Amino acid sequence: MHLVDIADLDPYIDVEREGPSPSESGIELPDVIGILPIRSAVAYPGTVMPLAVGRRSSKRLVSDSVPHETIFGLVAQRKADIEKPGPDDIYTVGTAASVLKVIKMPQGSVNIIVHGIARFKIIKFVATKPYLKAKVKLVSVKTRRTKKLQAQMVNIRNIAGRVINLSPNVPEEASMLLESIQNPSALADFLAATLNVPVAEKQALLEEFDPRKRLQKVSLALANQLEVLELSHKIQIQVRDSIDKSQREYFLQEELKAIQAELGQSDRRTEEIDTLQARIRKAGMPHAVETEALRELERMSKTPVAAPEYSVIRTYLDCVCELPWSKQTEDRLDITKAERILNRDHYGLQKIKKRILEFLAVRKLNPTGKSPILCFVGPPGVGKTSLGRSIARAMDRKFIRISLGGIRDEADIRGHRRTYIGALPGRILQELRKCGYNNPVFMLDELDKIGQDFRGDPASALLEVLDPEQNDTFTDHYIDQPFDLSGVMFIATANYTEPVPPALMDRVEVINLAGYTQKEKLNIAKKYLVPRQLTENGLTKAKLTIKDDAIVEIIDHYTGEAGVRNLERSIASICRHIATKIATGKSTRATIAARHLAGILGPQKFESEIALRTAVPGVATALAYTPVGGQILFIESAMMPGDGKLTLTGQIGNVMKESAQAAFSVLKANAKNLKIDPEQFARFDYHVHVPAGAVPKDGPSAGVAIFTSLVSLLLKRPVNPDIAMTGEITLKGLVLPIGGLKEKILAAKQAGIKTVILPARNKKNLVEIPAEAKSKMKFRFAKKASDVIKIALINP
Repeated sequence: MHLVDIADLDPYIDVEREGPSPSESGIELPDVIGILPIRSAVAYPGTVMPLAVGRRSSKRLVSDSVPHETIFGLVAQRKADIEKPGPDDIYTVGTAASVLKVIKMPQGSVNIIVHGIARFKIIKFVATKPYLKAKVKLVSVKTRRTKKLQAQMVNIRNIAGRVINLSPNVPEEASMLLESIQNPSALADFLAATLNVPVAEKQALLEEFDPRKRLQKVSLALANQLEVLELSHKIQIQVRDSIDKSQREYFLQEELKAIQAELGQSDRRTEEIDTLQARIRKAGMPHAVETEALRELERMSKTPVAAPEYSVIRTYLDCVCELPWSKQTEDRLDITKAERILNRDHYGLQKIKKRILEFLAVRKLNPTGKSPILCFVGPPGVGKTSLGRSIARAMDRKFIRISLGGIRDEADIRGHRRTYIGALPGRILQELRKCGYNNPVFMLDELDKIGQDFRGDPASALLEVLDPEQNDTFTDHYIDQPFDLSGVMFIATANYTEPVPPALMDRVEVINLAGYTQKEKLNIAKKYLVPRQLTENGLTKAKLTIKDDAIVEIIDHYTGEAGVRNLERSIASICRHIATKIATGKSTRATIAARHLAGILGPQKFESEIALRTAVPGVATALAYTPVGGQILFIESAMMPGDGKLTLTGQIGNVMKESAQAAFSVLKANAKNLKIDPEQFARFDYHVHVPAGAVPKDGPSAGVAIFTSLVSLLLKRPVNPDIAMTGEITLKGLVLPIGGLKEKILAAKQAGIKTVILPARNKKNLVEIPAEAKSKMKFRFAKKASDVIKIALINP
């Protein structure tokens, strides 16, 4: 309970006794008394208060006063900062008081204890020096006791009692004194002196002469003070309970540690929490991720070890701490050395090597640039995956490879949410966690083999991964926090791009790896494949020599591929055959030539298709591009009596069927120009067949060959067996350009074709074809279908 707050006096006020009201006491007040202005306080009748007297005028007034005899006036200043208050600076109502005791301090100041006697009102000032003097009038306070007034006194005592109980540093005598005061005016003055309210409000209570109204105002002020005290008390209880709970937990933990120490045990859980916290701090996470991890750690510390949630959180925190948030390798930006590594690991592939060296050059000039997303497209066995390893070695980065073939669940890329039992991060973050660095060369193999079902579309989940503008905030469902993938160099591989969604293809830079020529395969075998198989089969060059003619024979007649995978398998078969002889002691060394292959690898598996074909009307040779490389197709046409229907067989796709329909329509529309009898189309049915019926075939580039086959049949003029052709045909008879030019030319060369008919608009693309592939071959170009007929058909 706050008694009074005064700048000039000690913070202690006591009420000595409660006397009768002035009107009853018969106290006589002199007409003129000295006035003592006080700051930040109001004196009430019946109260005793200490005052520190510092002003010269105030000291003079005290020295002129006789203790217990002289009466002077205590009046509050309107403004506490006025050092020399005049008549206008003090209120007009004050309290008459007498000095009980004077205490002179060593520093020259004077402390006095005064006793308030009665209210007075200043009539006028009669002097200002040596101190203020005024003519005053005693205020008479009359009270008529009623039941309402008594009830009011009971209520205010109850409120004051509760305030006393809730107030700190209030002596126990205050409650007893409160009960002993029976005079309403004295009770109001006593409580008014204890209120913690501004001086203006206290002065207003002093100037209220009606005890009933004064009690009402004091009651309202006490109620407000009680409300504040109760709220403060409630807050203190909550704080104390919280502190007590924390202290209790602390003491219990300390006791538990002491007990475990006595038993020779350690607080394993505390050590586990501390260890995890240290790992989180050292992981180098972004601030938001670290905050979330610490929040999960706090949850784990409050979860019982036996609860399933405990192991879930622990697994999550282990995963988050192991991710390489800020750990990365330093790029090797020595372009000359990188070029040397690429040339040592791979033969040819100049276009790809050039692109990698360009990337290193850009990274050297702009270290903070974003990594490109490359996509190697080519047939199997051309070295797409091994090229990724070489890139990582050239840049001195870690290498990661995951196969996307057969993935049907989006969660394999983005992970599972932690609400599922056995949830794990996606393959992307799992591999980065195993790698330990956030900037490896990351190969996404078999991009064209991704599946799709009710569990989601993994290809769509890769859109964010393979976008340099978005993957710096890649969010895995399990981690549920953004992870920066911008430092990763992603390389995708595919055999062909048709199955890949267009949105995904738009995010990658496609680099085509065409099949190898015979010379390139020979060099690859001599430099890489043979030495590797010798080592794997425990042989050396001194024990086994494979001549060039044997390798060429394997390429031409034992492997019909664009890459070199089957070539290496054949070399491995030779090595195993010789290793068996050496191990059994039948031989010590061997030299393999072309004539020895039949005894080791069996009879030839591939021979020239052209040699098996005779020049008969209705057969044309087409060139096709498939996911495994180029190949030749024989388009066969036949006619039989009927009504002009066209039948297509050979397991061909819709695009190829439409191309055949277009070729047939062009044939009928230009029958007269081709010297074909139009009536034949009404009397005969036509059948177009593509052999190897078990192999699916599709695409528009066989349109020219189908047209040529039908014209050859109707004119009964055979197509030159040394000629192959490719190109899409339109209803106007135009020949449109095609793709996969290098693969088709390589297939034609391997089949023994001497002349290739190409669309005229593909002439510019011949520059990109290796000279070896074009050697001993002729290329003829056609703008219209009629140009093809002139070149392909044998003159009668």
